[in-house]
Amino acid sequence: MVAISESVYHYKSRRSPDTVLRQRIKEIAATRMRYGYQRIHVLLRREGWQVNHKKVHRIYKEEGLNLRSKRPRRHVAAAHRMERPELSTIDQCWSMDFVADNLFDGSRIRALTVVDNFSRECMLIHVDRSIRGEHVVGIMAHMQRCHDRCPDRIQVDNGSEFISKVLDKWAYENGVTLDFSRPGKPTDNPFIESFNGSFRDECLNSHWFLSLDDAREKIESWREEYNTFRPHSSLKDLTPIEFRDRHLEAGNLDL
Repeated sequence: MVAISESVYHYKSRRSPDTVLRQRIKEIAATRMRYGYQRIHVLLRREGWQVNHKKVHRIYKEEGLNLRSKRPRRHVAAAHRMERPELSTIDQCWSMDFVADNLFDGSRIRALTVVDNFSRECMLIHVDRSIRGEHVVGIMAHMQRCHDRCPDRIQVDNGSEFISKVLDKWAYENGVTLDFSRPGKPTDNPFIESFNGSFRDECLNSHWFLSLDDAREKIESWREEYNTFRPHSSLKDLTPIEFRDRHLEAGNLDL
């Protein structure tokens, strides 16, 4: 006979069933496959769920959602980067890079990604079959006309499109400094590297593109979600647009 307290023997858990919460976590994970439990927790809180991150993590693990493949961590040496001026406002520095992918029939497409390093806002993702230096200039000029915005500095790698004379001429005429990464050092441009990783994980790897127009439509939809819905941990779980707008509002109050 085991000597235990009668209250222990007759104990019934008072923990409320997690059925509805568990279902909602599975729904979010199914539609946003690259979101970890921390970002899912932010979305739940945004929806009004009064739940702490430990409970979300427990359910996340119990449902096997943590078994989804993750990007490997970079080597510690990647943390040693060139020092750049500290950013304090939008349009101080943008980053540009290219990402390649395929249509369903194997045809190659390229995407030019442009990100504001301060707010993490994705300014543009231009998708085409090929993009040369003169196309980059046309894209930047179009953004100037439509959004009335132009950065002081743009971080780029040493690709042929970025070292072209036409882009150099455009930058000189518009007072923009082209800040080139060191050869073989992609971590000199960490903001665009991080963005492109999310772009590939959450969009390119999650869709079949039936045509160039289909790719443009789906990629633009993802860009809008990234800017206006997806919480960003480095922005205290705000979206890039929320962070940008709050920064501008605070600046106007200081005037």
